[in-house]
Amino acid sequence: MAGTLQFTPVEDIPRIRNELGVAFNSGRTRSIAYRKQQLLQLCYLVEDNQECIRQVISSDLGRPHDETDVLEWSGTLLEIKDAYDSVEKWSAPQKSPFSLLWFSLSPVTRKEPKGVVLIISPFNYPFFLTLTPLAAAIAAGNTVMLKPSELTPASATFLAEVIPKYLDHDLVRVVNGGVPETTKILELRFNHILYTGNNRVAKIVCMAAAKHLTPVTLELGGKSPCVIDPKCNAKVAAKRIMWGKLVNCGQVCLCPDYVLVPESFQDEFVEALKNAYNELHPTDPKQSGMLGRIVNERHVERLKNLLDNTKGTIVFGGETDKDARYVAPTLIRDVKRDDSLMSEEIFGPLLPVVPVKDVDEAIAFVNSMDEALNVYIFSNDKKFKSKVMDNTRSGTASVNETILHVMANDAPFGGFGASGYGYSTGKAAFDEFTHFRCTVDNPNWVEYTPMSARYTPYNPTSLQRLVKFLHPSLPPRNGGSSAMTKLWYVVGLAVAGAVCASLAVIFL
Repeated sequence: MAGTLQFTPVEDIPRIRNELGVAFNSGRTRSIAYRKQQLLQLCYLVEDNQECIRQVISSDLGRPHDETDVLEWSGTLLEIKDAYDSVEKWSAPQKSPFSLLWFSLSPVTRKEPKGVVLIISPFNYPFFLTLTPLAAAIAAGNTVMLKPSELTPASATFLAEVIPKYLDHDLVRVVNGGVPETTKILELRFNHILYTGNNRVAKIVCMAAAKHLTPVTLELGGKSPCVIDPKCNAKVAAKRIMWGKLVNCGQVCLCPDYVLVPESFQDEFVEALKNAYNELHPTDPKQSGMLGRIVNERHVERLKNLLDNTKGTIVFGGETDKDARYVAPTLIRDVKRDDSLMSEEIFGPLLPVVPVKDVDEAIAFVNSMDEALNVYIFSNDKKFKSKVMDNTRSGTASVNETILHVMANDAPFGGFGASGYGYSTGKAAFDEFTHFRCTVDNPNWVEYTPMSARYTPYNPTSLQRLVKFLHPSLPPRNGGSSAMTKLWYVVGLAVAGAVCASLAVIFL
C-alpha cells in the first residue's frame, strides 16, 4: 500500500525535465527491443500489483474491487499488451503508394518519436488514464513525465513508488503535486502534451503549450446524450444506460449524461430505468459497497446544488452525504433544456430524462449543446441509427451499448470540438506521440528525364513539356473517368518502364 502523497519539490521539476531530455537524446529509446522490454515491464507492473491497485482505488474513490478488476485493471493490461504486441508494426517505415510522377524519389514515411512528452491524468481512472497513454508514448520511443491527479493521493503515491521499480528511471518520471507544481511543469517545453480532464484546465494547458508551439492532445468529456428509439428493447437499453451511469459513481467522461426520449414513451422508459436500477442494486448501495464515492466534498456540494435547483421530478434517489462523500443514484424526469442539470457535465450518479417530440427534436437538442465525447443510440432500426449518426457530431458514437467501446482494440478513442481532440488509446495514441517524417532519395538518372527542365536558365520548350507532364488528367466535368484518360495512364506506365530500363542499362 502507498503512503502519504509527497509533492515533488518545485525546484526539482526543471531538472527532471532536463534529465528526460538527456535520456531521449542518448538514442536509447529508438531501439524497438528496448521499447518492448519497457512495455513488458509495464505489463507486469499491472499484473503483479492487482491487489494494491484495488486497495488504492478503493481508498481514493470507494470503488468496489470487482468493478476495478473489470474496467481498470483488465482494461489497462489489455491496452499495454496490445502496444507490446504491435510496436514493430506501428513503428515500421511506410512506403508511399506508387506514383508515375514521383516513384523515383522512393518516398518513405519514418515513424519517429517526438521527444519528451507530458501526460497529465485525471482522478476518475487513475491507472487506465495514466498507464494507457504511457504505453503509447513508450511504444513511440519517447521519454515521459507523468503528472497523476492529486485528488487521488493513494493512487498517485503508489504510481510514484512503483514505477521506478519496474521502468527505466531515465525513461519515465512521476511528478506529484497540485497547482504550483503543475504551473511549473507547464512553464517548461515539451514535445507533446496529453491532458485528460476538464475544459477549464484544458484552456490553461493549451495557453502554456502555445508559448512553446507544443502540440496537445485533449480528452475532456462533456454531456454525452442517449437518444432513445421508442421501438428499442427498453429493458436492455435501460439496464445498459443505468450501468453506464453508475460505473465509478458516474465519474466517467463517457457516462451517459442525459436521456432524450419521446414524450409518449417517457413513462414506459422511466419505469424501465427504475426497474433496471432495482435489478442492479437490490439493496441500498450506500450500505452494500456496490457503489463508489464522489472524489471529494467539493464535488458532492456541486452535485447537491444541481439537484437542489432542478425543476424536474425526482423519481428515486436525491440523497447526499458530504461527510461520507456519497451521492445516491438519482433519476429525474421531465427535465427541460434550461434546467440546472443541463448546465454542465454532471460527472456523478444523477440521470436526467428529457422528453422530446421525436427523433428530429432529439437531434436538434443534441446539436444545440457543445460537442459531446459520445452519442449513445438505442435502436434496432437501421434508419433510426443512421439518422442520428449522420446528423450529430461527437468524438465517438455507440449503438446499444455504453462505455465499453473505449476498450476496443485499434479503435481510435478521442473527443471532438468541446470534448477534446486527438486520441488517447491504441495505435491512434501511438500516432499522437509520433512524428511522421517524410524521406526521399532521388537517383542521378533523373537528370535525364523531363524533370531536368526545372533548372534555370529555363528552356521554354523543355519547361512546357515538364508542365504538361506534371499536369494531372482530370475526369470529365460530369464525373467518372474517360477511356482516353485510362489509355494515357497505361501508355505513361509503359513509357516510364521503357525509360527506366534504358537508363538502367546505361548506368549500371
